[in-house]
Amino acid sequence: MPEEQFSAFLAAVKDDPGLQEKLKGAADLDAAVAIAKEAGFDVSKEDCLKYQAEQAPEMSDEELAGVTGGVYTPPATLNWFWGGGCT
Repeated sequence: MPEEQFSAFLAAVKDDPGLQEKLKGAADLDAAVAIAKEAGFDVSKEDCLKYQAEQAPEMSDEELAGVTGGVYTPPATLNWFWGGGCT
């Protein structure tokens, strides 16, 4: 069950500062998945991307116009997982 594995991984990350630090140092999504697997969780890039998509806020037309040509900053809840930004 991929969803159960990913949920368990997220719970472990929330409770483990060492795991959080490893993820902050992940260069990209492949590295984050490798860290998860090293920690004993069977997660995939698809699991991570699905989570990211589910967490991304819906933007109004006005908000979207405000970031056109700009830089999108993910919500703080994603920063710990993506090492400060989405890659």
